[in-house]
Amino acid sequence: MVQRPPSAAVLVLHGGRETGTEPPPPGLLNLPGTRMRPFVRALGRAARTAGTGAGPASASASSAGPALGSSAGPAFATRAGSGVLVRQVRYGHRGWNGDRADPFHDAVAALDALREEEGDELPVVLLGHSMGARAALRAAGHPLVRGVVGLAPWCPPGDPVTQLADRDVVLVHSNRDRLTSPQASQSLTARARRAGARTCMITVRGGDHAMIRRAPAWHRVTTALVLGLLGSGSLPAPVGAALALPATAEATEGTLDLDLDLGAGAGPAGRPPTAVPPRR
Repeated sequence: MVQRPPSAAVLVLHGGRETGTEPPPPGLLNLPGTRMRPFVRALGRAARTAGTGAGPASASASSAGPALGSSAGPAFATRAGSGVLVRQVRYGHRGWNGDRADPFHDAVAALDALREEEGDELPVVLLGHSMGARAALRAAGHPLVRGVVGLAPWCPPGDPVTQLADRDVVLVHSNRDRLTSPQASQSLTARARRAGARTCMITVRGGDHAMIRRAPAWHRVTTALVLGLLGSGSLPAPVGAALALPATAEATEGTLDLDLDLGAGAGPAGRPPTAVPPRR
């Protein structure tokens, strides 16, 4: 059977280090990359469940050739029955490395390669953790990008936000994170909203930076957010309301509590969702 082209795509950007010019280790030894594989699998399962008949209800993991934006080995990819391509990207270097911003350039190269493969109209959501979230936010100005979901993001106060204009940005952060700052994430949502982005922050009480504590809740809310921003699923109603806030809204107005506002995960036990059409 000829596989239909994807209707949307997710690029997954894992974490890393502040500095480190050596390449990441291969395969499962790359722990930040391995940490994101449950999210890739959860997205594939959810996309199959929400399939729109765009293809057979199946998903496959494959070696997608050289990793996009890197020469560090194969990428991990899955294409779900709804036509959503989920691709995990590996970096050429383990660290951000100051002004070099290596993962940002890897992300842009990955987006350029996807554009070459699938054309100019493919909507993409960038899903990043920690350093990968920083790279996703920085690369969000690419023409394919419709939105960013950042998990425990690294958001230095001097990072630019103008590239986020007309994008949907949802940051998910534990209140107990000791490696990256939830306060910095909240501040970025306000700065980005003033720059023309639609933003929201979700606080995971009792979580951790590695997303191991309360892992099922991290997976559920992330899946709902990514597919909702792509238009392949529904966004929880409070998230849709936060994204619609005016540019003058305070950071606290766009901040939600996972348990109090989203029913501990934005999945089946969450509040009734509201459909939000994909942004173009």
